[in-house]
Formats: sequence, structure tokens, C-alpha cells
Amino acid sequence: MADLSGLRLSVLDTAPVWRGSSAARSLRNSVDLARRAERLGYTRYWVAEHHNTPCLATSVPPVLIAQIASATTTIRVGSGGVLLPNHAPLAVAEQFGTLEVFHPGRVDLGIGRASGTDPAAARLLRRGLPAEDDFPERLGELLGYLTPGEHPSDVRAVPQADTRTPVYLLGTSTSSARFAGSLGLPYAYAHQINPAGTVAALEAYRNAFRPSARLDRPYTIVAPTVIVADSDERARRLARGSAAGQLLMRTEDRFTLFPTAEEAGHRSFDPEGERFIRERLDPQFIGDPGTVRDRLTDLVKHSGADELMALTMVSDHEARARSYELLAELVRS
Repeated sequence: MADLSGLRLSVLDTAPVWRGSSAARSLRNSVDLARRAERLGYTRYWVAEHHNTPCLATSVPPVLIAQIASATTTIRVGSGGVLLPNHAPLAVAEQFGTLEVFHPGRVDLGIGRASGTDPAAARLLRRGLPAEDDFPERLGELLGYLTPGEHPSDVRAVPQADTRTPVYLLGTSTSSARFAGSLGLPYAYAHQINPAGTVAALEAYRNAFRPSARLDRPYTIVAPTVIVADSDERARRLARGSAAGQLLMRTEDRFTLFPTAEEAGHRSFDPEGERFIRERLDPQFIGDPGTVRDRLTDLVKHSGADELMALTMVSDHEARARSYELLAELVRS
């Protein structure tokens, strides 16, 4: 059996917005949660990028990263991730160079290939940017701006960090894993999106890995949904809200906020809807500490992940914080 004691723990945050609450409260909760995660010894705190999605308030990762980094002192803070098709590489380099100036040695840049939104919003975000998929070229340009002493053109990112800002490639497939490995970059896999592909993707990454100036050996992060509570039943109740919200966004109103756990617990759906919720929750890590420990041990054993980045979407802020506390305890034990 794999040993969890050496596993690094981190937080992935989408700043979920719940009915009866607001985006402002969710963002303030993110700052509070980061402070708590730092006290619990978590390695890093990453925020995602989403647009035109009222139930997720992480639309501007660099701004939120700056706020969280200013409210903490030791935990690494970064993006999980900045979605490069939405941005000019020069702008991203300048943003993260500025973050590195104010928080040296604490800033991570996770990069994704998706849009994080619908086609209409993506067109507005990318106005003036190339329409074709030129992600490899854009990533290469970005890495050039972020490398001290190197300049890919006559244009320079100002400020440029004195040290290399760590760049992580995010993905959900074996193709993204092989691409990360071929570039010698660390790789973060979104288990919460495609749990069936985790083991194959990390294996593909390690097989494709070529040492680089940024990384001499493979490094992998797995990001699942993790909800730990005092009992399996309570953990499932807490988890139902976000899964029910995903269902409602698909079937009723794509701009809806997530129902709270209490609201979702009092609402039943037709068999197809209930199956959708089960399929979203069953592959994730939801239960009491013993249940979650056993399932995480199995994941680490089969995937070889170096780090676990837990996404915990729970409407009760104290229950959410408690989940991260219980997760830290079960890994340390």
C-alpha cells in the first residue's frame, strides 16, 4: 500500500457562489481559506479561470492571486490555471512578473489550453487575438518572456522576474500530458474533470518527459474533488450542492448559482438527473477520513502522483475549511 505521509497537499479554488450569497462573499472566503490552508501546512493555493459563469467568481486569477498572497506569508500562490488562448502571452508575463516582484519565490503560473467559458464570451475575450489554435507557439513565447536573460523578440516583459517563475501545464488527457513531458514542465491533471484518465495521463507524461532547464525530473499534481466530513453520509450531503448545480446549469438555467447543500438535499431529480449527480460524485474522494484515506492511497499507488491539489466545493464555509483540516490530518497520520 502506498504511503500518504510524504504526499504534498495543495488547494484548488474556483470561488463557488451559492444561492443566497454573492461573488463578493465567495472571494472574501477564498482569502480566509488561504490563510487557514497556510496554517495547516498546505504547499500551494491555486485559483482557476472562468468567465460568464456567475456560480464561479474566479474570472481574474492574477488579481485574486495578489490579494491572497498579500494576506499570507509562506504558502505558494498561483493559477490553476491562466487559460492562455484568452490572453496575449506578453500580458501574462507582465502580470506574473509583477506578482513575483511583490511576492518573490511564492508565485506559480499554471497554464491551460481551454477557454473556461462559452463560445460567445470566448470571442469577446479573444478579440484581436488569433482565432486558430496556436497554443504551442503562444506557450513558447510566454516561456521566453519568463526566462531571465532570454528575450524571444525585440519586445521584453517588464518587469521580468529575477528568477524563473515556475510554469505548470494543466490538462485532462494523455496528449496534454505528453506535451508537458516533452517540454520538461511539471504537469497538473484535472481528476475532477476526467477521473477515468488520470493514471494513463500521468504514465504518458512520465514516458514523454525530457529534462529541461526548468525541471530535471517528472513532477505530477492530481486535482480531484475532495470533501471530508465526520461521516460518509454528511460528506455526500455536502457534496450534492455543486453536483446538483452542474445539472441545473445544463437543464434549466446556465446562469444559475449553486444550490446550497440544504436546498439540494431537499430536491429530487428524475432518474437521469440522479444518475448525472452520482457520476459526478462517485469517482471523487468524498467521505469520512477513513474512506477518503483508503481511496487516496489507492490513487497515489496507481498514479504515482507527487502532489494532491484538493478542490472542495461546499456551501458552508466552515464545513469547507473543516474538510481541508481533516484532509491534512489524515495525510499526516
